[in-house]
Amino acid sequence: MNSNTSSSGRAPRRSYSSPSASRRTENSSARGSFSFRKPSFKGSSSSRPNTNYSNAPRTARLVGNSTYSGSSYGTRPRTVPGSSPYARPVRTGGGYGGRPASGSRFGGRPSSGGRGGGRGGFKKDRIDENMFINKATVTQEEKYIAKHTFGDFNIHDMLANNLLQKGIIHPSPIQDQAIPVALKGGDIIGIASTGTGKTAAFLIPIINKMVTDRNHKAMVLAPTRELAMQVQEEFRLFTQGMRLFSVAAVGGLPIIKQMRELEHGAHMIVGTPGRVKDLIARNKIPMNRISTIVLDEADRMLDMGFIDDMKMILKLVPEHRQGMFFSATFAPEIKRLCTDFLKDPVTVSVKTRDTSSSVDQDVVRAPHGAKLDALHDILIRPEAKKVLIFRETKRSTDQLAKDLRNRGFKVSALHGDMRSRERIRAVEGLTKGLIQVVVATDVAARGIDIPDITHVINYDTPSTYDTYIHRIGRTGRASKTGVALTFI
Repeated sequence: MNSNTSSSGRAPRRSYSSPSASRRTENSSARGSFSFRKPSFKGSSSSRPNTNYSNAPRTARLVGNSTYSGSSYGTRPRTVPGSSPYARPVRTGGGYGGRPASGSRFGGRPSSGGRGGGRGGFKKDRIDENMFINKATVTQEEKYIAKHTFGDFNIHDMLANNLLQKGIIHPSPIQDQAIPVALKGGDIIGIASTGTGKTAAFLIPIINKMVTDRNHKAMVLAPTRELAMQVQEEFRLFTQGMRLFSVAAVGGLPIIKQMRELEHGAHMIVGTPGRVKDLIARNKIPMNRISTIVLDEADRMLDMGFIDDMKMILKLVPEHRQGMFFSATFAPEIKRLCTDFLKDPVTVSVKTRDTSSSVDQDVVRAPHGAKLDALHDILIRPEAKKVLIFRETKRSTDQLAKDLRNRGFKVSALHGDMRSRERIRAVEGLTKGLIQVVVATDVAARGIDIPDITHVINYDTPSTYDTYIHRIGRTGRASKTGVALTFI
């Protein structure tokens, strides 16, 4: 039984005190084992606390989508005078509509856009609050009809069987278009975002070559250790019983262990540019033996300042090789890399659904002292099953995770100061439904792919609209709608 719940079954009282900020630490070892253990998480034994706040005052409200504006769905909404068409209703009874509008034209306190935020106290760009409000449009997407089956690809029987065992039967659009080209050894420019199946699009051809030619070596560069570990795990799932080995060359794990693993031999190296560069400098990666190289999420690596590292690594790859570059967007620097490195590449583009059409976007207006209570009320809703919450700083991320954990939620933090093993456990926990909430910084969340995220919550207002779009794009995937809420 959860220690936060009394024996009578009543939910814990809400605490309005704010615990002092502290960094979450764990005693878990960072010895570099790449085995995935079942995480252990503190908190309630149920998916979310059984909390009853029927007598508590409502101090926050949602502005915009009437379908999500408070717990009292039957209340007639009213419209804020002077608001835009997007700021449609504000509920006045129950839920979040308890107080009259004041301050800004949307009611409540002004936007945080003019406050200092982030490191060094720099001011945020002011974003029109209307841009955080949009009702999802449920449309019937045209179903993609694959031109091939995995049987048509003429891949090795063991690989085909492993795919079948994992329930991978029909190729996704990016797989359908990229795999035939890659199997023939052609270079590829893949325009596709996270969640389109691109990992399998380059892994399947690579594994097929390795199982027939044990001397075939491949390297995959990824922007973050989390994404690299996800590629590593998918490689292991696809190669069961084949005796093919990979090494994760990522920061945050002991480089000595990675050096030993490389000495034992590896068919594929998947890593981040910085750690791969370090291992090359130590003469632990024989770049002259790399036959296939993949840049996964090249645009994110560019944004994170890895362009020089990528150029250095690519120059060391033999002239006769296969290159596959995947990116959601192609900045001029990425285009130059493609021109300089790839030979007659085939461009494969997967058109993804516009974010605004698949995500129910709204804002939550809450006084500073009531934000945690408003978040609590959102998280106890049955539809809030997999929630990703964004904060600006590592300290505030740890603090919010601690506050929610004290209220009985299954939650983990995710930021750059955490050990790699802790970060992997957080991603795995949310992916497998072992926890309900991950509180993350933008940098730590880059490149991770967690399916079926139900809610993205901007607890801190994003500094730019591009950041906002990147955040909310993690929900509303695979022909599903998601919810994005922004506290203002």
